[in-house]
Amino acid sequence: MPFSIDCHGKTTREINRLLRQAIADGHTEFQVLEPDARHNLAVALLRPVRVIFEGSVGYYCGGMMDGGILEIRGSAGWGTAESMMNGTVVIDGNAGSGVAASIRGGTVVVRGDAAARAGVSMKGGTLLIGGNSGYMTGFMMQKGRIIICGDSGEALADSMYEGVVFVGGKIAALGNDAVIDEPTKEDRASLQELFATYRMQAPAAFKKIVSGRKLWNFDKKELEIWKAAL
Repeated sequence: MPFSIDCHGKTTREINRLLRQAIADGHTEFQVLEPDARHNLAVALLRPVRVIFEGSVGYYCGGMMDGGILEIRGSAGWGTAESMMNGTVVIDGNAGSGVAASIRGGTVVVRGDAAARAGVSMKGGTLLIGGNSGYMTGFMMQKGRIIICGDSGEALADSMYEGVVFVGGKIAALGNDAVIDEPTKEDRASLQELFATYRMQAPAAFKKIVSGRKLWNFDKKELEIWKAAL
């Protein structure tokens, strides 16, 4: 049986203290009841534990995590899984701005839609979005991959250094120095495996977006491009 924590009547600090104490006592499976969209829950978890939130969470849930598994049976606010080193976060609903920002590894799954700036400054890992994503998804992405099953907003992959973005629907507008490429056989096989793992339906086809690499080095001849990017 999972260790149960009822959030009713408790502060965020009290909830996190109970969670950390239970982890220290050797528990590895947790069920968090009535989170009621509280902010900063389960941040900096550094053990391979599994935490299920029975409801929606607020800002920055699971930030700075390394190796845990979080399941959010609802939606999530801004910055979920920000700066995660490794692990898995699955959001059954929608995600607010900046989901998976600056993650270095692991996988973040949003079964619904993701708001603006999803996956900004990613340095590794995978962000899978089952619905649509907002503007500036993948902004200044350095490494990793983002998969958007639905449509993407404007400035997709703007100023992306490395990494790759796959889009199953329409792209409102590409960002600076983002270009469309053809998915490889290896790309398609990897995506098929990812969708099978999380039991999600993949779109019929994907567009692949990569860096055009024009912004990698400064050239006075391209001053106007840099002005637009900055």
